[in-house]
Amino acid sequence: MSEVLHRQYGEELYQALLNGQTLQPLTARWPDIGIEDAYRISLYSIERRVAAGDAIVGKKIGVTSEAVQRMLNVHQPDFGFITRDMWFDDGDEISLSGNRLIQPRAEGEIAFKLKKDLVGPGVTEQDVLDATECVMPCFEIVDSRIHDWKIRIQDTVADNASCGVFVIGREAADPRELDLPNLRMKVFKNGVQISEGLGSAVQGNPLTAVAWLANTLGAFGIPFKAGEIILSGSLVPLEPARAGDQFELTIDGLGSARVSFRA
Repeated sequence: MSEVLHRQYGEELYQALLNGQTLQPLTARWPDIGIEDAYRISLYSIERRVAAGDAIVGKKIGVTSEAVQRMLNVHQPDFGFITRDMWFDDGDEISLSGNRLIQPRAEGEIAFKLKKDLVGPGVTEQDVLDATECVMPCFEIVDSRIHDWKIRIQDTVADNASCGVFVIGREAADPRELDLPNLRMKVFKNGVQISEGLGSAVQGNPLTAVAWLANTLGAFGIPFKAGEIILSGSLVPLEPARAGDQFELTIDGLGSARVSFRA
């Protein structure tokens, strides 16, 4: 795929974000699109956001758990960037129109805050642990600019890993004091528990997922930077979010996060 097509598809995805519209799958229009092509498309779209005044604040891995892979029929992780305009605080109410969300779904994650740079390839779980300042409970509200979530891995990578917005909880903890694979998350929607999962849902250990992401992005020359937030993937199935919905998650030993939605 040529650079011209990378820019064309990247611009289409950027305009879809601005206008709250969906596109037909890129893989249906260009069946031979590769992962590197998809990444280049995503990077162009992110550059458009930054040029408009946004800023990159971290990276994300997605589609890490078997439950999410089955839901989306995507069978390997995706990866992308998170930005300042995507960041919301614990308890915020998010507008489903004002934040350009189209077909949002909520998922519960563990977010990592880095205290030093990490550059792949060759990053290990211990390297991730050594580079982490703290971990925090997090909701990621994933969204897709691809119609009806009819995505393959190339579609979601091109669409910045289907990222919408994210919400960071107030509490933070030292990961060296936690048994990350065995942390238990419970998710509640409108006061009713809808799911639960363990830290091991993401590649066996959130540290493994973050190391994978560092090494995958390192192959493209993209480092993790001190101060960045890294979203390590959902521990639970995705749940559609609509106006009036209220979500809460709790993680034993780590804390909670809350978010609600309005039209």
